[in-house]
Amino acid sequence: MITFSQTEEQMKAWQENMTPGENHQWLATMNGNWDATVTMWMDPSQPPNVSKATTKNEMIMNGLYQRSAHSGNMMGMPFMGEAITAYDNAKNEFLATWIDNFGSSIMMLKGSLNEAGNALTMEGKMMDPASGLDMHVKQVTEKTSDDSYKFTMYMVMNGQDIKNMEIAYTRAK
Repeated sequence: MITFSQTEEQMKAWQENMTPGENHQWLATMNGNWDATVTMWMDPSQPPNVSKATTKNEMIMNGLYQRSAHSGNMMGMPFMGEAITAYDNAKNEFLATWIDNFGSSIMMLKGSLNEAGNALTMEGKMMDPASGLDMHVKQVTEKTSDDSYKFTMYMVMNGQDIKNMEIAYTRAK
């Protein structure tokens, strides 16, 4: 017979892991509906593509995760994407996934807040379907006020951050 018992210390660790804390509260400050201006550089020598989008952020699973649903147009096509962002209490780091209708891969990232507590920097990998190889990416989400934040995405190539997307968010009225 298999038995499963836990010590009081182990139960406390599980309880702490499932309890939202200040990092979850930081994510929750960006809950709500947002209007977005998306600026994307496909080729740094060419003018950027600028489009409008909307985003809805909401905490799920008792406040442990934030779901972000995005919709708009990109490069003349309908665009939908979804992120799940978490703060892992056990690992002491932020984790995120990203999916969208422009590909069948899942981007995975991890990172941390800066000391000032206003910018979340995450790094990870995304698939480059042209080469079949993973690409190193970096994302910075910076809270600029209670009603605005900025997202910047970089491709990391040969140790250099190359900005390819910036999204300016304003809380929808």
